[in-house]
Amino acid sequence: MIPLFMPEFTQEMRDAAVHALQNEFYVMGESVHRFEEDFAKYCGTRHAVSVSSGTAALKIALIAMGLKAGERVVTTPNSFIATSNSVIHAGGKPVFADIEANTGSIDPSLINMKGARGVIPVHIYGSPAKLDEIKEAAGGGFILEDACQAHGAEYKGRKVGSIGDAGCFSFYSAKNMTVCGDGGMIITNNEGIAAKAAMLRDCGRKSKYEHPMIGFTERLNTVNAAIGRVQLTMLDGWNEKRRGIAGMYRSMLPANMLLSEGKDALPVYHLFVVKSGQRDALQEFLKSGGITTGIHYPIPIHMQPSYMERFGYGGGEFPVAERFAREVLSLPIYPGLKKDDVRLVCEKVNEFGQGGDA
Repeated sequence: MIPLFMPEFTQEMRDAAVHALQNEFYVMGESVHRFEEDFAKYCGTRHAVSVSSGTAALKIALIAMGLKAGERVVTTPNSFIATSNSVIHAGGKPVFADIEANTGSIDPSLINMKGARGVIPVHIYGSPAKLDEIKEAAGGGFILEDACQAHGAEYKGRKVGSIGDAGCFSFYSAKNMTVCGDGGMIITNNEGIAAKAAMLRDCGRKSKYEHPMIGFTERLNTVNAAIGRVQLTMLDGWNEKRRGIAGMYRSMLPANMLLSEGKDALPVYHLFVVKSGQRDALQEFLKSGGITTGIHYPIPIHMQPSYMERFGYGGGEFPVAERFAREVLSLPIYPGLKKDDVRLVCEKVNEFGQGGDA
């Protein structure tokens, strides 16, 4: 059996966790602050604020950036639902722009800023979105980068998350780096955003019993931060292995199945996604050969029951995303995946393709 992904856990991570449990405060201990410092330095920003999840990071960042009740924020229908849910949680209204058929990313030419406060581009599957074109389309609106799948990815030589007004990351267990539990991070060069985010994640407090803001209890646990610090030192090496695996896939699979990569982008391949007109049959064929695959994401956000009921979507509004969702399939990719297993996956995909349009 070839799994879709396999999380990493080493003795060094175990030792860091035990040390934090034995020597630090369980909540907001030293490892939390050091993890924030390490992550900001890695991304090239002045500030990093840890939180309890990627969803919390997006929501808190939006509130810290001053999003007001009912304000519209443009984002993509091709993402995990947390991207647009965060806008609702922050009091705003998510609106969508369709995607590019060859990348799965938001199409900058379709961004309509009428009445919108800003844009949340998603670096989907670990591949950077076209940030220059998105910034131009946004006019003076804010850019909040959803980098929850893109730890270490670069756009024009800069780490994603550091290019917009703020960037958000998730450390969920399937990500390129984790904290062995839920966790998230907000990065920014804006001191005001960082200060508000730090208060919001900690009950809105400025000091122990002084609360200038109505906040949340969405802190990152100390033991998770300790593990995250270790994983951060391993991230570049893991990403390089992912790129090697992706290179093998791209050299052995049919070109018409592959997504395009931007010339200005350095992806980190959180997922390796292909497209097939017979996606479900291909998935079953690979499953019969002991190969686990995934579908990210089978239902575009606007077609989720909760969004259809709340916003009146009926399907057909974003045809590229809707077709894309019917065709995408995620192949196994993780740093420890063996080359022979990659070759086997490619052999099976090509074998299926001989019987029809893959």
